[in-house]
Amino acid sequence: KDTTKCSWYSLLLCSIGSVMVVYYLLRWSWQCWHGFKVYVLSEIWQTNLRTYGQWLYGATSGIGRAYAEELAKRGLDIVLISRSEDKLRRVAKEIESRYKRQTYVIQTDFTEGHSIYSAITQQLEGLQIGILVHCMKVSIMLSAFFCLQRITQVINCNTLSVTQVRLSVWLVFAVRGKGLIINISSEAASQPQPMLSVYSATKIFVTYFSRCVHAEYRSKGITVQCVAPFMVSTNMTHNVPVNPLVKSAASFARDALNTVGYTTYTGGCLTHALQQFALSIFFPGWLRLTSFCMQRMAKLARSIEPQLRERMAETRNKQD
Repeated sequence: KDTTKCSWYSLLLCSIGSVMVVYYLLRWSWQCWHGFKVYVLSEIWQTNLRTYGQWLYGATSGIGRAYAEELAKRGLDIVLISRSEDKLRRVAKEIESRYKRQTYVIQTDFTEGHSIYSAITQQLEGLQIGILVHCMKVSIMLSAFFCLQRITQVINCNTLSVTQVRLSVWLVFAVRGKGLIINISSEAASQPQPMLSVYSATKIFVTYFSRCVHAEYRSKGITVQCVAPFMVSTNMTHNVPVNPLVKSAASFARDALNTVGYTTYTGGCLTHALQQFALSIFFPGWLRLTSFCMQRMAKLARSIEPQLRERMAETRNKQD
C-alpha cells in the first residue's frame, strides 16, 4: 500500500515537472522567435512608414532629431517643434538641404503647461500628419527635488505633453483610419529609480499610457508604440561615448524605426533588449533600488563637492 502511494506521488510530481519544463521551453522559444523577428527580420523587411501619411511631427535634438532625420531619409516631410527658434530654423534648413524634404517649424516650450496646446493644434491644421514621435523629456535629480517649479516643469513636459500633443493629431488619425504614435519612455521606468524619482515616475506613466491607448485604438488603425531605451549618447546623457552598450542617437533611431510594425513595446534595438533581459535576471527590484541609490548618492556627492568646498572656504574666511 505504501509503495503504491509513493508511486502515485512520484507520478504526480513527474507530471507537474514535465508540464513546467514544456511550458518554460515554449515560453523561451517564443521569446527567442519574437526577438529574432523584431530585431533581425525587421532589418530585412522594413515597414513602409510612408503608408501612415506624408508628415512626421517630431523634435529638434537628441533622439527626437535622430528620428526626424531618419524619417526624412525614408521620404517623409518633417514638422519640428522646440522652444529654441534658432535651433528650429537651423535643423529645418539642414534637413531640407540634406534630404530634400519639406519642413515646418513650431516654436513652443512644453514646460509651460496647458496654455500652449491650442496654438499647436491651430498651426497643425491642413497638414496630413501621419506619424507623431514624442520624445520631449526633462530630468531632475535629488538636489532639485524640493524646487516645486522644477517638478512642475518635469511633469508638464514628460506627462502632460504626451496626452495633450496626442489630441492635436488624434482627430486626423481617426478620420483617416490610420496613424502612428511613437512615445519615447525610458529604461528608468522599468523599476523605481532612487535619485531620479520624478523622472522614472513620469516615464512609467508614458509606458502605461502608450500601451493602454494602443489597446483601445488599434482596431481603428492607430498604432501606438512605446520605446524604452537604455543609454543613448545625447545631450541629456552628457554625450557619453558610444560603445557596445551605448548607442548613438542616429543608430538607435534607425534600429528602433525598423521595429515599427513588428512590436508595440520595445527597447529599440537588440543591444538594449539584451541589457533589459540581463538586468531583469541579475538585478531584481530590491537590489536595483539599493545599488542604484548608492551610485546616485555617490554621483551627487561628487557633483556638489566643489560647491561644498567653496562654502567651507568662505566660512573660514569670515571666521578669520
